[in-house]
Amino acid sequence: MIGKTMKTAAGLGILGFVLLLLALAGASANTHGGKENGEPDLKHGLAVYKVCAACHSTEAWGSKDGDFPMLAGQHASVIAKQLADIRAGNRDNPSMFPFAAFEILDGPRSIANVAAYLSRLPMGPDNGKGPGTDLERGRRLYGGYCAGCHGKNGEGSQNRSIPRIQGQHFAYLVRQFKWIRDGKRRNANPEMARQIRGFTDADVAVLMDYVSRLRPDKALVAPPGWRNPDFQ
Repeated sequence: MIGKTMKTAAGLGILGFVLLLLALAGASANTHGGKENGEPDLKHGLAVYKVCAACHSTEAWGSKDGDFPMLAGQHASVIAKQLADIRAGNRDNPSMFPFAAFEILDGPRSIANVAAYLSRLPMGPDNGKGPGTDLERGRRLYGGYCAGCHGKNGEGSQNRSIPRIQGQHFAYLVRQFKWIRDGKRRNANPEMARQIRGFTDADVAVLMDYVSRLRPDKALVAPPGWRNPDFQ
């Protein structure tokens, strides 16, 4: 069943596949220790995430140097999409691939549960930011190229599986944007890749500098000094 489920990704399209993952997680809840009402099993999501926390941190805040992204507060559909893409070979990430394998994520339920767990964690209050040298130009670029999909404040969309980029680390944003521009990140939205093909490295730097300063709603952000009680 699991193997057949993963093979449907190409036919459904990735957003449809993510929705299928979430649906199967609910449908399989009774037989796999989940919630009877189809809600995600956050305790199971935590158990899965404990394997990931060694790199992504117990708070899922990643690192300011951009080696690891801010996962806390990200839309569950986005996290599920990326895990499914890495597992299916649609996104090249050699360091993550072993952790997306069936030995860790044993099926759609595990993907949906860990995605739901991460989406409910508060975001870090102090993400890595750019130098702040040309924010007005960054603002214009964002309004012209990004806001239509990612939202005026970088909030993204759970329903459309569009990443929340507000509060994300500057260095991570720069690296991913360049990979999308250069065709290295193969699971990117084709329209986005087409639109940004002519961006120079300087364009990328000022744009992501601006994006790194977009702030999430206060309700989504942890207070200073917060530590994940699930790891205490």
